[in-house]
Amino acid sequence: MEDVRDVTDGARTTAALTALGVRPGEVLLVHASLRSLGRPEGGARGVLDALRRAVGVSGTVVVPAFTPENSDTSPHYRERVRGLAAGAVDAVRAAMPAYDPARTPAPSMGALAETVRTAPGAGRSAHPQTSFAALGPAAGRLLAGHRANCHLGEDSPLARLYEADARILLLGTGYATCTAFHLGEYRMPGPPRRGYRCVVMARGVRRWWEYEDVALDDGDFAALGAAFEDAAADGDVRAGPVGAADCRLVRLRPAVDFAAAWLTEHRRAGS
Repeated sequence: MEDVRDVTDGARTTAALTALGVRPGEVLLVHASLRSLGRPEGGARGVLDALRRAVGVSGTVVVPAFTPENSDTSPHYRERVRGLAAGAVDAVRAAMPAYDPARTPAPSMGALAETVRTAPGAGRSAHPQTSFAALGPAAGRLLAGHRANCHLGEDSPLARLYEADARILLLGTGYATCTAFHLGEYRMPGPPRRGYRCVVMARGVRRWWEYEDVALDDGDFAALGAAFEDAAADGDVRAGPVGAADCRLVRLRPAVDFAAAWLTEHRRAGS
């Protein structure tokens, strides 16, 4: 028999989001673990509907729609080919599809991200590895101009979210997955850089493309998030339950500002 206490209906999810502080008209960058929420009615579609009711017709929902699956310089790829013979590795590389913003799935980003990406009227940014998807009236402005050799910096949707004074909604996830902290990496003085490579489509031809960008590292984001929450001003972080999950609603702008300073200090110190 189903335990009805584990089922969060759409109205209760919307009410919980509103109680957490989500307001009509705002821009939300959402990270979600549906498993942590319990068993929301309607699954990912039901959660998206609740989010859209909470932000209203003038609000915009944004999610990461990253595609590490089309890169051979990503941790995802290294894990996939670990222990394979050279011929098998070549086969994996040959089968990697070129990025297509209209069609390429983002399976590692979770069910909610895929639901946003495939929803009618959704937009998606152009970066072949770290795209974002969005629904709402601000989507076009937030997603435009995502330069192909700028993962998560000034020419990415994260910078546009910063300008929009967006908030981050951590639905059953922790600060370790807080993508916005990466913008803080770009705003460190002289951040380290590295090479990247992925499969793209150029004039109808599939090819490998190499470029250089900031070396992204989320290994200390959980500690960064804890430090930010300890130091946060009133209203910068709100906590509360949604379904079965402990959730956070965080102002993106102060989180990024804190991240830039904290990362500069702690990574230089090697701590």
